This record gives sequence, structure tokens and C-alpha cells, in this order.
Amino acid sequence: MMTQGWRDAAFLHWVVDPARVEPFLPPGVHPDLHEGRTYVGLVPFRMVDAAVGSGPPVPWAGTFLETNVRVYTVDDTGKRGIVFRSLDASRAVVVAGARASFGLPYRWARMAFDDDGDTLTYRAVTRPGGHRSVVRVRPGGPVTDDPLADFLSARWALHERHLGTTWYVPNTHGPWPLHRAELVHLDDDLVAAAGFDLAGRPPDLVHVSRGVDVAFGLPRPFTWRR
Repeated sequence: MMTQGWRDAAFLHWVVDPARVEPFLPPGVHPDLHEGRTYVGLVPFRMVDAAVGSGPPVPWAGTFLETNVRVYTVDDTGKRGIVFRSLDASRAVVVAGARASFGLPYRWARMAFDDDGDTLTYRAVTRPGGHRSVVRVRPGGPVTDDPLADFLSARWALHERHLGTTWYVPNTHGPWPLHRAELVHLDDDLVAAAGFDLAGRPPDLVHVSRGVDVAFGLPRPFTWRR
């Protein structure tokens, strides 16, 4: 359906009670657990060279900044994925297209990214709403043999409720080349606006990655157990 590159991603994760996640999920989809825990993630990154089908990258509109708030899911057929609680992007045309075509919760935001060779800094202010996020992280050593990091990053699908149906949208990409990271600064209300007031608690896990290339398959509906 489309291809794109995800670059310079930061992954901030908080442990949350699965009962707090369940109300936000579409029918037939449930919180996915690792050792009895589930997580909410704040993930800013650069989208590059997005293309329709196998065509060439879309000029200008195919490269932009994005920040999402996400939770981790498994459906009644056993397929794992992600549900996005919010998606903020720096291209208004992308926001309009994604909302109209598939109902994804995109918002337009003024965004900026800086890599000074030591730290990565991501800034976002949503329009409308005025929700803000500033994330600054310092990359560290590579992650190896970490089942929890694999659980959070090896997500080759999203679940979405649209037009009265729960949809499964697959994607393919290689393993994220993850690095541990130090949180230098966080001033964020996107996570709270997405329904998770964490009372200023710092994230339990912080990672960064220089990125992966991704191909999305066609959405498909499924029938859930009632």
C-alpha cells in the first residue's frame, strides 16, 4: 500500500495498568502484556521518503516530523500490533489525507528536530489544542538480547476502528537497531492528552534508533469474539 522510512526515533515508555489501556481499544483488541505489564509509548521521529505503492517518494509531503502516543495490542486472532492514541505530524496535507482516508487520529503540529552530535531534541506544539512536547535524549550503547525491547519494537501492524469495523494493517521492516538512551529533558503533555496522566513520572525505558525502512500492506477487517 505504501513505503516510508522512519528515522532518528526516540522511544519513551511507561508501565501502565492494562485496565487503563482497555477502554481505548477497538472491539476484539486487548492490551498486550510482557511479564504481566503493558506500556504506553511516546515516540517522536522523522518520516522520510513516503511513497504510494512502489512508486517514487512523494516530493515535500513525503518527508516530515511525527510524534505518536501508542499502546501495545493483541487481537482475538492472536495478531500483535499497536493502537495509536494520537499522531501529530508537521504536514497539514498528510494529516488531512490520513484522517479522511482511514480515520487515524492525526493532528497538525508545529515541530522541530535537532541533532547536535551529542543529543537529539524533538519539539512539537499541536494546532489546534496547543499540546506541547519537548524531548531531549542522549544516545548510548546498543541494545542486544533484550526481550522487552523486542516486545515494544517488533510491532508489524496497527489496529484501528474505522467505519464500524476493526481493521488490522500489516507492515514489514527489519529489526530496529536500538540503542539505550539517557533522558536529558522532558516537558510533555501529549501523553496526558491521550488519556494517560502519569503525574510527572519519568519514563521507565528510553531508547533511540537511527531507523528502519517500512512497507505497509493492505488493511483487512477481522471478526472478533463477542
